[in-house]
Amino acid sequence: MLHLRSPRLLGLLGRYGSKSDFDNAIQELRAAFSDPHAVSTEAGTLLAHGFSMNDYHPGVPHTVVVFANSTEDVVQVVKIANKYKLPVVPFSGGTSLEGNFRAFPGGSICVSLAGMDNILEIHEADGDLVCQAGARWMDINAALKEKGIPLFFPLDPGPDATIGGMISTGCSGTNAVRYGTARAEWFLNVTVVLPSGEVIKTRRRARKSSAGFDLTKLFIGAEGTLGIVTEATLRLAPLLDTTVAICQFPTAARAVEAVREVLTSGAVLQCVELVDPDFIRASNLHGVSTRKYPEQDSIFFKFQGSDAIMKETSRQVRQIVQKYGATGWHLASNKQEASDLWDDRKNGLYTSLALIPGARGWSTDVCVPMSRLPEIIAETQLDIKEAGITSTIVGHVGQGNFHTLLLFRDDKELEVVRGLVHRMVERALALDGTCTGEHGVGLGKRKYLYEELGVGTVDLMKAIKKTIDPHNLFNPGKLYPDDISDQGKKL
Repeated sequence: MLHLRSPRLLGLLGRYGSKSDFDNAIQELRAAFSDPHAVSTEAGTLLAHGFSMNDYHPGVPHTVVVFANSTEDVVQVVKIANKYKLPVVPFSGGTSLEGNFRAFPGGSICVSLAGMDNILEIHEADGDLVCQAGARWMDINAALKEKGIPLFFPLDPGPDATIGGMISTGCSGTNAVRYGTARAEWFLNVTVVLPSGEVIKTRRRARKSSAGFDLTKLFIGAEGTLGIVTEATLRLAPLLDTTVAICQFPTAARAVEAVREVLTSGAVLQCVELVDPDFIRASNLHGVSTRKYPEQDSIFFKFQGSDAIMKETSRQVRQIVQKYGATGWHLASNKQEASDLWDDRKNGLYTSLALIPGARGWSTDVCVPMSRLPEIIAETQLDIKEAGITSTIVGHVGQGNFHTLLLFRDDKELEVVRGLVHRMVERALALDGTCTGEHGVGLGKRKYLYEELGVGTVDLMKAIKKTIDPHNLFNPGKLYPDDISDQGKKL
C-alpha cells in the first residue's frame, strides 16, 4: 500500500513527450478535425491563450491550440495527448487572475472551449438549464430575460467569465452573501472528459441526491487538473426586483460591525459591499453615475423583493447602521438610479485603474472570518500606504472576503506589489483565513496550500490527482505545491 507521504506523491512529475512527439500530435490533430482553423500554431493565437493581461505570473506560449466545439472534440484531443504523453491545458473565458491557464514550460496542447457556448436545454418548470462550458453567465441571464423566463443564474464573477472557468476556480461574486458560491449546489451536475479520454456525468438532474460521493464538487475548484468540464446543469433562482442604497462610516471596522448586526437581523439582502475611500475617490472621478460620494469607508447595499419588502428592509438596515455612526444614507429613488449606483460599484476595476493613467493593476483576494476583517483591512491599508503604492479595496463584507487592486507603473513597483500580495496572504492565514476567497489557486497561490491546508490534506489531494491522472497530463504545475519545501516564502 502506498503511503500518502511517499515522494512519488509529493512530486506530481510527469514524463512528457518530445518535440517530435508534439509534431506528430499536431499532424494527427489536423487530420482529426475537418475545420482547417480548428488547430492553430499561429504565434498570436498561442500567446493569447497562454498569457493574460490580468495577472503577472511567468509563462510561455502553448505549442498548439485546438478549438473544440463538442465533448467529442475534447475526447479526440485528450486521446492524442495520451498517446504522446503531452500536457493539456483547458481555456474558456481567459479572465482568471492566478495564471490558471498558463502554458506548461515544456510545451502543451491548449483546448479552447470558448466556442462551446450554447445553452442546450432550458427547463423552466424545474428551474434549471443545461449549457456548454464556454457559455458566459451574463449571456445566460440575458437569454433568460429575452425569453421572458423570470429566473436567473446568481453567481456573478467577472463579466466575461464562462461556466467552465467558474466551476474550475470555485468562483463567487457580489451575490454570495445571499446565494453562496460555486460550491453551494448551483451546479447540479457536470459532464467531464477525464485524462484517460473517458466521459462521465457526475449525477442526474434531480435537485438533490444522496447517491454516492458528490463528484460534482470534486471538479469544482480543481482548475482543470482532474478533468475538463464540457457541459453543466445549472440551478436557477427566481429573478426578483432589487434596489440599492449607500452610506458612509467613520471607519471600516464600524462598517463591518454594522454589517454583522444587519446579517443577524434577518434583513433580506442580495449584496453588501465595503469600499474604501480610494475606491470612492476613483468613482467620483471616473464613475458611471453623476452622483458624488463622500470619500469615506462606505457600504453598498442591494435589497431584493417586492416594493413593500425592500422599503421595510431599507428602514430596518438604516436604523441598524446609524447605531454604528453611518451617515449620508441614500436609497435609490427609481430603477435607473439603482442601476447607476450599482454600476459605480461593479465598474470599480476600470475606475480604479484610471487613478494613474497608463498604470497596470494586480488584483488579488483573501478571505478571513468576518470578525477579523477590520483587522486585516487596517493592517493591509497601512502596509500599502508605507509601500507608497496606489490601491483600492473592495470587500464582499458579508463573507469576510476582500480584494485589493494594486497599481504599478514599472518593474520596480511590480516587485513592491509582489511583496504586498505575499504579506496580505500571510496575514489572512495567520487569522485562520484563506489565501484565495474566489480567484482560485493557479500558479500564484499554490505555494501557500501546505501552510493553509496542512500536509495531510494536500497529500490527499495529490493522491486523488495521481489516481485520476497518473501521467499528470491535465494542467500540470497548477494548484498543487511541488513539494513540502515550496510553502509560500515568496510569490
